[in-house]
Amino acid sequence: MTATAASAASDPQRVFLFDTTLRDGAQTQGVDFSVADKRRISAALDELGIDYIEGGWPGANPTDTEFFAANPGFKRARFVAFGMTRGAGRSAANDPVVAPILNAPTQGACFVGKSWTYQVDVALKVSYNENLAMIGDTIEAAVNAGKEAMYDAEHFFDGYKADRDYALACVQAAYDRGARWVVLCDTNGGTLPHEVEAIVDEVLSRIPGDHVGVHFHDDTGHAVANSLLAVRRGVRQIQGTLNGLGERCGNANLTSLIPSLKLKTDFEIGVDEAGLQSLTKVSRLVDEILGRAPNRHAPYVGANAFAHKGGLHASAVAKDPRTYEHIPPESVGNERQVLVSNQAGRSNVLSQLKAMGLEVDPKDPRVGELTAGIKTLEAEKGLTFDGADASFELYTRQQFGQSTSFFSLDRFRVIDERRHNAKGDEVTESMAMVQLEVADQAYIEAAPGNGPVDAINAALRKALLPVYPALEDMQLTDYRVRILDGRSGTAAITRVMIESADASGRTWTTVGVSANIIDASFDALIEAISWKLMKEGMRAR
Repeated sequence: MTATAASAASDPQRVFLFDTTLRDGAQTQGVDFSVADKRRISAALDELGIDYIEGGWPGANPTDTEFFAANPGFKRARFVAFGMTRGAGRSAANDPVVAPILNAPTQGACFVGKSWTYQVDVALKVSYNENLAMIGDTIEAAVNAGKEAMYDAEHFFDGYKADRDYALACVQAAYDRGARWVVLCDTNGGTLPHEVEAIVDEVLSRIPGDHVGVHFHDDTGHAVANSLLAVRRGVRQIQGTLNGLGERCGNANLTSLIPSLKLKTDFEIGVDEAGLQSLTKVSRLVDEILGRAPNRHAPYVGANAFAHKGGLHASAVAKDPRTYEHIPPESVGNERQVLVSNQAGRSNVLSQLKAMGLEVDPKDPRVGELTAGIKTLEAEKGLTFDGADASFELYTRQQFGQSTSFFSLDRFRVIDERRHNAKGDEVTESMAMVQLEVADQAYIEAAPGNGPVDAINAALRKALLPVYPALEDMQLTDYRVRILDGRSGTAAITRVMIESADASGRTWTTVGVSANIIDASFDALIEAISWKLMKEGMRAR
């Protein structure tokens, strides 16, 4: 270990964070990291203050092989390669699966091995003693190669329940042969907290806690709770992934564990105050790379984690945020939102007006009119501003006499066509045409797109970019549709919400409502563009 790591290890309150996003996270349905993705994410993890970053399995696939071709040069984290214990009947030094891990340019080597008699019988088909030798020999080879050796005890909790003595013998074999960490894995994710407490206590009676880690999957929804419980019992390494990525229900979520440990316990972690304030940004970076919509309700980092909708709640938060917020949102890089909907009262509206920079006397009759108007729009038209912050600001400024119009639409047309191309393949094509007036000039533009909404967006940008180049960095990041009245079938009112972002890191949401989904989408797009231009300081018509 480095001097810093060694001194940290001597602190009984020090908990080490081990990130497996680049391997375990890649097992999430629909997730496929490129080498560039891995480099961006691992650099962000290092900057965040993670202690160990597991990069994947060298030699398992071309992506991991290329990623491990050179040490990424982390400033804080220790780079770790993952692999499997040696095969039966081989020496660890001559095992073709072990060799790439030992030869990788990393400080650490983590080897997964069986600890459940059922897996030894069915998957490995070797004797129990041979499996113990496979574990011990591999760990010793890693130590001799100068690596910080770790043993991932796969299915440990299931193995303990099936054969307590053998599961314990597996982790003991790794520890006795020099493992820096033995990691108890709840591979099936089915272990409950009361079971974790008893089993972890048994392990800690044999192996020091500063050599024991845990890795919980979230199949019962207890991965974070189980991890925190294990730390309270004496375990000093936690494995997990950003945003809880992973197969099935995912892994222990580091974006929940990090602030919980940092802000709510006396334990020490490698993430400092500045790193903690970047947590929301890092969480959303991962979603951006994967092209996924962030979980708005995620603890700590979700867009709604500090959102207040009810009028009484908003009023209380305005007086004392601690009433309904367990931590200051800025401590994790997030922000407070006071939502406006038919549940809103004057407090919600006044809070939003203040956030916009509109200083209004609370007794101003326009405040009451605005509040009543919002409730009428939702009741009669289904137009809700709950979560559509940008649309609410545009609507409010209009009600207070401020223009938010930067161009006028004369007409638009969308054509969708399904046909067979020259090769006989069935294809679907979308084409949109818009006719606008911008700065007293008429513009008619057409553009193809991946679907009608994308085509409309492309045509609008084509017409507007020559006049408003500030739109260049704007992109749509999420598109959500809700049918408001299912009883009307295909003629039902449709609500479309569009989330946008730009290079500055701003995100904003707009809403459109119509019986025509294209019309509703168009309205939401127009408002997204208008809000962006307003924030860029463009002069309205």
